[in-house]
Amino acid sequence: MSTLNLETNPKQPANFSLFNLGFRPFFLGAGIFSSLAILLWLMLFQGMMTLPVDNITLTEWHSHEMIFGFTLAVATGFLLTAVKNWTGVNTPSGAPLAILFSLWIGGRIGWFLPALLPNLSFEILLVTAAFDLLFNLYFAIAFAQPILKTKQWKQTGLLAKVMLMGLFNAIFYLGVFGIIDDGIWLGTYGGFFIILALVLNMGRRVIPFFIEKGVAETVTLANPKWIDHGSLGLFLLLTLSELFAQSPKLTAVIALLLFFVGNMRLINWYTPGIWAKPMLWSLYLGMVFIQMGFAFYAIEAFIPGFKSLAIHALTMGGIGLITLGMMTRVSLGHTARNVNEPPKSHATILRLIVLATLIRTLFPALLPEHYALWIMLSQFLWISAFALFTVRFAPMLIQKRIDGHFG
Repeated sequence: MSTLNLETNPKQPANFSLFNLGFRPFFLGAGIFSSLAILLWLMLFQGMMTLPVDNITLTEWHSHEMIFGFTLAVATGFLLTAVKNWTGVNTPSGAPLAILFSLWIGGRIGWFLPALLPNLSFEILLVTAAFDLLFNLYFAIAFAQPILKTKQWKQTGLLAKVMLMGLFNAIFYLGVFGIIDDGIWLGTYGGFFIILALVLNMGRRVIPFFIEKGVAETVTLANPKWIDHGSLGLFLLLTLSELFAQSPKLTAVIALLLFFVGNMRLINWYTPGIWAKPMLWSLYLGMVFIQMGFAFYAIEAFIPGFKSLAIHALTMGGIGLITLGMMTRVSLGHTARNVNEPPKSHATILRLIVLATLIRTLFPALLPEHYALWIMLSQFLWISAFALFTVRFAPMLIQKRIDGHFG
């Protein structure tokens, strides 16, 4: 998945190549936005500023923007790039890609524009929702066209997840405008589970492949079908339990089963050679953090307060570390650089996320009296990681491929 099909667009690119392929603007946007969004969250959390809309709480804004803003941007860049590889069919580039990216930006900045025009707060929020939902629709169409054109029906599972993200985002906004009771919660939490399902799906495809090809030792990693099917079924049950049954005991049983099945997968995927390459250990540790999240869901049934820790283990450590690892790999590979020779700062970027996750998930459980401190430290580390990614990888994402090809 790191080798771009260069024959589908043979034209020579200009030096400024930000809108040549989906990963470029959306990885850059995700890096910048992730740092800014958490910085804003830190300032909001500390009472240094206020969110200029009354329809949602600070926590609801933070949750929505990290799922439908940051993470969905990474997914958009990755999937639009990957589906071009899988099908050989071009995805949006140039002006169409710039429009898609602009819709995403509009959905992010609109939350703060009422501070400038308070008398138009409702209208601005309505336009923000329109931008965000049009982005969801455009992305779904852009991803679907190559799949349908080449009849690659095996990708329809991913397409369904992309469409469900749009559906849950619509439910969120219907909640914001008071049309659906609990729409904000259902839309955000539903989007969280769909994004997690997407990460698990792609992780199942690429992580064992990357490990087998990337380690020094010769290894063939086992992927039994029963683990695949069991994980899929149990994750679906966990999602349904959390969204609709809302039974802590039922969730605990399912999460515990997921924890054991997932551990079997990690045992099968383990080989000592991963620790020599940050590109590999980051993906593996991301899966470890996901397992930690499932364990915390199980603990929540007996010790209230662990659900928040579970969500942050899954988001910061699981989704955050895996997406950042994939962002660096794709950025290198699709700009014709050697993925086995990343920048020296690469390992530091990934270690910052690991440390941020540990501080945000383990420290509050062990030393809850310093909860505010752990939150602030983890925020600082997250901001530092994505700021460093942005500074180091922005030139690669903006400039043309070093081999001169379009992409």
